[in-house]
Amino acid sequence: MTEVLELRQYTLHPGRRDDLVELFDREFVEPQEAVGAQVLGQFRDLDDQDRFVWLRGYSDMDTRGRALPAFYGGPVWRAHSAAANDTMIDSDDVLLLRPEKDLDLTGRTRGGPTTLVTVTIYHLPPGGEDAFVDVFRTDAVPLLTDTGAEPLAILRTLRAENNFPALPVRENENVVVWIASFAGRDELVEHVHLLGREGRWTHGVLPDLTKRLAQPPEQLQLAPTARSLLR
Repeated sequence: MTEVLELRQYTLHPGRRDDLVELFDREFVEPQEAVGAQVLGQFRDLDDQDRFVWLRGYSDMDTRGRALPAFYGGPVWRAHSAAANDTMIDSDDVLLLRPEKDLDLTGRTRGGPTTLVTVTIYHLPPGGEDAFVDVFRTDAVPLLTDTGAEPLAILRTLRAENNFPALPVRENENVVVWIASFAGRDELVEHVHLLGREGRWTHGVLPDLTKRLAQPPEQLQLAPTARSLLR
């Protein structure tokens, strides 16, 4: 069970992303999972060649509080931290989240077919998350699915103290995050085209969602790495 997630976006030095991906997939997956973390997804940002995005999960905050010191104080990170940090400009863009419902990872294995994953971050005013999630689940998800999206997760801000301050997280955020998968870029383009022709979306659901936002949403278009679980 995954009750806590981190959405981590790293800004890297130009041309260094493949170095980090190769190192991460080779050295950092199993050692994190051995201490209780869940390495759920690693991605190249298709719109920013110097950004690496990944998702890490935990069964609860207590597990997070044990897993992170164990990994970052352990032999694998000591051996490879210099090489990893050498690729990075910034690694502090982190959202602490919880799933709106249990993540279903049944049958998922690392590797698999090439896909495109979208992560859409909806920024909401304080107190606006419950109503937004209700509308999104009831009205938006069926239309998004009918037009080609494969739902992977709905996440929302987790109200919890960061119990590993050595790794900062963004404070005072109010977000809902929608993660979906497509067979490829052509399928995503077709999805957007079909949504644009769907009156229930353009004249109903989309305006209803938009009026609830504090700022325009962010969307990341991501290519899973070879060892990403989510894809």
